[in-house]
Amino acid sequence: MSTPDFPYLHGFSPVEQARLRKQARFGEYTVYQNINFANVKDILEVGCGVGAQSEILLRRFPDIHLTGIDLSTKQLSAARERLSSLQNMAGRFNLKEMNAAKMDFEANSFEGAFLCWILEHVPDPIRVLSEVRRVLRPGSQVYITEVMNSSFFLDPYSPNVWKYWMAFNEYQLQQKGDPFVGAKLGNFLMQLGYKDIQTEIKTWFLDNRTPQARKDCIEYWEELLLSASDQLVAANYVSEDVVEGMKEEMSRVANDPNAVFFYSFVQASAKT
Repeated sequence: MSTPDFPYLHGFSPVEQARLRKQARFGEYTVYQNINFANVKDILEVGCGVGAQSEILLRRFPDIHLTGIDLSTKQLSAARERLSSLQNMAGRFNLKEMNAAKMDFEANSFEGAFLCWILEHVPDPIRVLSEVRRVLRPGSQVYITEVMNSSFFLDPYSPNVWKYWMAFNEYQLQQKGDPFVGAKLGNFLMQLGYKDIQTEIKTWFLDNRTPQARKDCIEYWEELLLSASDQLVAANYVSEDVVEGMKEEMSRVANDPNAVFFYSFVQASAKT
């Protein structure tokens, strides 16, 4: 029996699925700079979604076999279709519908784990990380990449963007997610007995030195914000006027010759 799709800030539409793939490509250089699964065979990806990060992992590390888990039947279906269409990926992945807080795998099943933009959406991230530790073999490597939404800065000042951003985060908290979970990863991993814990702050800081990259990033960020607009309006967290104002301001900032975009996230690594 299929698990019903859980409440998800961004929804499950085909447009959102395409945005998730675009997001993965957009962030690939920054996210993967210090990720190394070169000597690992069996990888667990928690919250694989539409397979956007799965595709990057399988491409970057051609010797791995990836097991991806997710709660959403729609996302998993999209992931299977996408990965099955790509060269050199057949037979190298297995996708399962599963609750990350209560995995069906036996202990010591995997040699490595990868989590990216997933703990922000779960009600009990410590439980998920505990399960990850259980199913990893001793000495296995885990990489966790997560949001730190209080770091967002945009100039020129855009009042509707800030109203929308605060509502975006408040709604995620109301849905039992955590838009600030990145800063807590070190504490979580220590509490669970992980070893060799490292955390790194990764930043997109774009100004006049890279005008085209800045414009591209701001336009991408608008897509990210808009992915939640229907839910935020329906839940009365923002008005249609704020959404339209946010869109106008993001467009204006994207074309401002002196705009500044800043956002930091956190990547943690550890061993079992």
